[in-house]
Amino acid sequence: MSSCVCVTPKPLMFIGECKGKVLPKRFKIIRNGGGVTAAPRSSETLKFQTLSKQGIALGHLKVEEIVERQSEGNHFLREEGCKRKMKFQASFLEEAYESCRKICAEYAKTFYLGTLLMTKERQRAIWAIYVWCRRTDELVDGPNAMYMNPKVLDRWEERLEDIFEGCPYDLLDAALSHTVSKFPIDMKPFRDMIEGMRMDTKKCRYENFEELYLYCYYVAGTVGLMSVPVMGIAPDSSLSTHTVYSAALHLGIGNQLTNILRDVGEDAMRGRVYLPQDELTQFGLCDEDILRMRVSDEWREFMKEQIKRARFYFKLAEEGASQLDKASRWPVWSSLMLYREILEAIEENDYNNFTKRAYVGRSKKFLALPLAYTKSISPPTLVFN
Repeated sequence: MSSCVCVTPKPLMFIGECKGKVLPKRFKIIRNGGGVTAAPRSSETLKFQTLSKQGIALGHLKVEEIVERQSEGNHFLREEGCKRKMKFQASFLEEAYESCRKICAEYAKTFYLGTLLMTKERQRAIWAIYVWCRRTDELVDGPNAMYMNPKVLDRWEERLEDIFEGCPYDLLDAALSHTVSKFPIDMKPFRDMIEGMRMDTKKCRYENFEELYLYCYYVAGTVGLMSVPVMGIAPDSSLSTHTVYSAALHLGIGNQLTNILRDVGEDAMRGRVYLPQDELTQFGLCDEDILRMRVSDEWREFMKEQIKRARFYFKLAEEGASQLDKASRWPVWSSLMLYREILEAIEENDYNNFTKRAYVGRSKKFLALPLAYTKSISPPTLVFN
């Protein structure tokens, strides 16, 4: 792990001028009873009638509030006094964003390649968001995870507040602080991701898919909500803003479900089972089967249903991927297609995700990129009729 990704528990000093700092105003809470559901009712959902609920209503997560605020544009940023006081020299910002670029290029090679088609401003913003998410994840799963305790995450959340107020602690924070001052990015998805890290410190079993979906939202669905304001929505999009955001969230859910299925063996060695307990029971399975890494016919049938569910969310995500700004679609389509290939690799391994790691080889990645690019330059189309 590069030392530049490490997290300092307490700051030695602030970067930038924040004298007379005033905490941001509280935004008006916008409630909408209808909501966008995590898995719209359609013929597709009939495949899962024997399983748990398909997620929970996004309204319960206040996702609509995020969409409303981010859709209003940059005007609310002008109300944040401290953000207006940021005084970063151009050379300092270049160094900050270059540090983010290097981290993204090293740890997310395929995604990084896709970002190169974006405008410079969007590139840098996405790199800054990626780095913050990576550093947040490293708190729980990184080399220093043994030192994790609730106070560390509390300090990290306080640090996040300072970033949004224009008072970054270090070079990497400064890139994100500048990004959130340029784009209408709300703090709630970032807070929610930290909450997902808290869940990891307290919980290693999930009774049903509703619980697991909530976890997937916190640790991965939030990334889509952070990114849409940067990537932008195509001017000729025929979908509502809420629908595009919902699709971005679905991509995060699909990605995280795929990560969980790929990493079953690794998680089992740490005593963790990120699978719905009630669904394991339906297939005659229990934790002991997971921890002992038994590949049985029951396990194969269980995995087929879990893979089907992940593909269901990827199908929902396609709708939004084709509605993003044209210059931002390639990395999204690349992620969607490559994660689908991880699911195919699990199948090719005869559902042995205990001792065989499902991965996409370099040749398959290169073959997928041209197709993803073709998808990205196609005009926006509706996936569902």
